[in-house]
Amino acid sequence: MAQSFDVVVIGGGPGGYVAAIRAAQLGLKAACIDDWKTTDGKPALGGTCTNIGCIPSKALLQSSENFEQAGHGFAEHGVRVKGLELDLAQMQKRKDGVVKASNDGIAYLFRKNKVAFFHGRGSLVKAGAEGCEVSVGEETLAAKNVIVATGSTPRALPGAAFDEKLILSNDGALAMPEVPKRLGVIGAGVIGLEMGSVWRRLGSEVTILEALPVFLGVADEQIAKEAWKVFSKQGLKIELGVKITGVKAGKDVVVEYADAQGKPRSATFDKLVVSIGRVPYTDGLNAAGVGLKLDERGFIAVDEHCRTNLAGVWAIGDVVRGPMLAHKAEEEGAAVAERIVGRKAHVDFNTVPWVIYTAPEIAWVGKTEQQLKAESVDYRAGTFPFAANARARALGDTSGLVKFLADAKTDAILGVHILGPFAGELIAEAVVAMEFRGASEDIGMICHAHPSLSEAMKDAALAVDKRAINI
Repeated sequence: MAQSFDVVVIGGGPGGYVAAIRAAQLGLKAACIDDWKTTDGKPALGGTCTNIGCIPSKALLQSSENFEQAGHGFAEHGVRVKGLELDLAQMQKRKDGVVKASNDGIAYLFRKNKVAFFHGRGSLVKAGAEGCEVSVGEETLAAKNVIVATGSTPRALPGAAFDEKLILSNDGALAMPEVPKRLGVIGAGVIGLEMGSVWRRLGSEVTILEALPVFLGVADEQIAKEAWKVFSKQGLKIELGVKITGVKAGKDVVVEYADAQGKPRSATFDKLVVSIGRVPYTDGLNAAGVGLKLDERGFIAVDEHCRTNLAGVWAIGDVVRGPMLAHKAEEEGAAVAERIVGRKAHVDFNTVPWVIYTAPEIAWVGKTEQQLKAESVDYRAGTFPFAANARARALGDTSGLVKFLADAKTDAILGVHILGPFAGELIAEAVVAMEFRGASEDIGMICHAHPSLSEAMKDAALAVDKRAINI
């Protein structure tokens, strides 16, 4: 006999586990299905983000930055390190410990909120107005509502399948047991830049090959140009406008490509990381069997409320339209749980922040300057460099700037873009201001602690009206 629930969530990543927990908090009988497991076969809640994405990458980014600072940065502070050695096995062990702590934390939250957990792959058996059924292993779960949160998977390069030994996805890129002498990265997006930064700091000669003719086209152009300068100075070799024509894996990996001028080139690497985007993951879901509609790109089709074409079936996160970001999935998960019990909930994609955890970090929210120009929006811009910020000078980390974009008439904040230390933390102030329809003057009039990096936010906001004090 099938077990019955008010809500069954398929997928235990950031969107899925948040949806299940919020549903339980709202008094619903909730279950979550997830098939991630550790190397010894134990459940590993948290999806791609926790297991082979956001969490382990940030652990390695921090560890590799510590190594680089010990070798190159500490001397300026009068801290001299002799006999510096890299213990990569310990670094990987620490990373694995961070991941396990997050896995265990989610399992604890499920117990605390009485969310039933089923380990395995969830498949839709029945869906529609008469109710839903989901199979997982030998179990069948009946549910009034099903939330699909199956996430995404790395996009492979045609003719270069992932073997996680020579040709690596983000999974293999996080688990290398040795530092490769020559590391190739295809794709200069978030994953490519973060993984390239990790292994460059640890000693690899890193070459990033990017198909687009511009660097970080999704970011504000001024910020991207400054980031290019910083990364190039650090030693990341980035080639733009590249067209890959072939990849051959043997003892090493040979990449054939045409450069920006169309000239044939060849590069040989010990390892190759392919980070050319991600695709929605619906394998085993039985979407066709129950009539669940997918769009032309393979995403589950949903409306603005995350409802699918089937009554009682919702979908969130990477498997639907919108930015593939863990925190976007979390917001959608909580919002759907609220909608199921009849509450109003809203997720504004324009106020979802983006962060690239390189050093310096890159973060932004809202419109870029090039978007505003393309939309013929009358705006004003204000910038402030971290070189003029006292806390940044004390840290010894003065690269980058803060940039505010505001409506020329109303002064409403349209976008904020940051390249610099702790940009991923500073951007939260901009998100709050935009959610409350704040103006740049509002940020400029707020008292910020001195000395603090947040003062760069205040000065950039004041610079919109040419009132910045410290420059």
